[in-house]
Amino acid sequence: MMMGFKGLICFIILLSCLSFSSAENVKVSIRAATTIARTDANFVCATLDWWPTDKCDYNQCPWGKAGLFNLDLENKILASAIKAFNPLRIRIGGSLQDQVVYKVGNVTKCPHFKKVKDGLFGFSEGCLPMERWDALNNLFNRTGAKITFGLNALSGRNESKTNKGLWVGDWRVDNSRDLMKYSIKKGYKIDSYEFGNELCGSGVSARVEAKQYGKDTIALKNLVRELYPDPKTQPKILGPGGFYDEEWFETFLKVTGQDVLDGTTHHIYNLGPGDDPKLITKIQDPFYLSQVAQTFKDVAKIVEKFAPWSEAWVSESGGAYNSGGKDVSRTFANGFWYLDQLGMTSNFNHKVYCRQALIGGNYALLNTTTFVPNPDYYGALLWHRLMGSRVISATQDVSPHLRVYAHCAKQKPGISLLFINLSGEKSFEVTLSNAIDMQVKPNFEFKGSQNREEYHLTPADGNIQSDVMLLNGNPLKLKGESDIPELKPTRVDPKTPISVASHSIVYVTIKDFHAPVCA
Repeated sequence: MMMGFKGLICFIILLSCLSFSSAENVKVSIRAATTIARTDANFVCATLDWWPTDKCDYNQCPWGKAGLFNLDLENKILASAIKAFNPLRIRIGGSLQDQVVYKVGNVTKCPHFKKVKDGLFGFSEGCLPMERWDALNNLFNRTGAKITFGLNALSGRNESKTNKGLWVGDWRVDNSRDLMKYSIKKGYKIDSYEFGNELCGSGVSARVEAKQYGKDTIALKNLVRELYPDPKTQPKILGPGGFYDEEWFETFLKVTGQDVLDGTTHHIYNLGPGDDPKLITKIQDPFYLSQVAQTFKDVAKIVEKFAPWSEAWVSESGGAYNSGGKDVSRTFANGFWYLDQLGMTSNFNHKVYCRQALIGGNYALLNTTTFVPNPDYYGALLWHRLMGSRVISATQDVSPHLRVYAHCAKQKPGISLLFINLSGEKSFEVTLSNAIDMQVKPNFEFKGSQNREEYHLTPADGNIQSDVMLLNGNPLKLKGESDIPELKPTRVDPKTPISVASHSIVYVTIKDFHAPVCA
């Protein structure tokens, strides 16, 4: 009798635990009568960086041979990974770009980067031979990549003798002019030129005053107009490519004036240093992740006010700086931060988001040594294929741990949604309401007739720090030696709720969702 009573108590405790972890019902309101923002068709972007093999942080050197001078440009996985986006936007740049000279024209000496005590970022000046530039462009042409090239904005300047870190003098256009002329002669396609890297505001290793930077950006625009006279093929001008500082940005945008700047670019490393032991906790904290929203809002606002002909871009973001977190940035968990960033910046009318890096460091989309895709690669590829450029409102007020983003579907009727469940305990059962216009109450429940297409992303063995991602329960692995696998959805009865498991990411496309703005 006593054992029976104990068993009953244990069963009651078990039931209470199950109910605690059971799914929570959530209603998501979709307002699809109007857009809230628009992205570029090629919103997803990844970077290639100049770092040499001896770029080291926290007693590790995670770049290996992934820098632009050392990268194996004939690697088949690399080519397949770029081709799969059709096209992938690639930004060439990074900390050392303002120390890169181009061996063309009057430049005869071509040194390699070397570690030096008094150099910017601890390195000497480096040089890009045209043979390497040819090889890079061969890769880009073969894979259809869309290229943003970061120019050296310190050329011709010197550090102030009275103000440490401030670089003064006019920008010298000669070397950039010769590189452009060489590229035009060769037929290399450049989508955009970005002027400098992290020289705005207080700078990182160096800085330039906003008025001077604006003046030099005008000089760059004039150079591009001269060398690329056809407006249809003329590369865009981007800048300043650094951390947002309101006063500096306002002055810079006022000085550049109308129709000079095509993209106002800024950088985001909101997770702090790569060796932070709290990194894995920050990535799962919805309140921490939301703190950066004000920056996106501020940048969008200042662009609209002072440069409405321009677009807001994030031209570099790796989450955790100094090459990322060794056991976090390359794992499934990083997708909580990364895909949330894609959703958030889209909502704040940013046109492009460049992930640091395609390869190299701990935060790469591809494994630095094997080139095998990390989980965030697949998350980015699904975004690129499913989420269209028109952004629509999606809200819920049940749990901050469930992030929801909605866009018109890409090249399909209807809408695509992204759900990110930051919680390791709770799962969610989601129903949708369709607020077609202001007269329709948001609690009008949507019931479709066509099967939904769902892509459920989870970590191998339930371990969010795994570098293996499952799609609908199946591990994502290369086909053969180098081909990116097909990303097939599971088709689900439209009458059932959308199930979002704990610690999972779910993309959903609903073709028969009546969204006037997507018609």
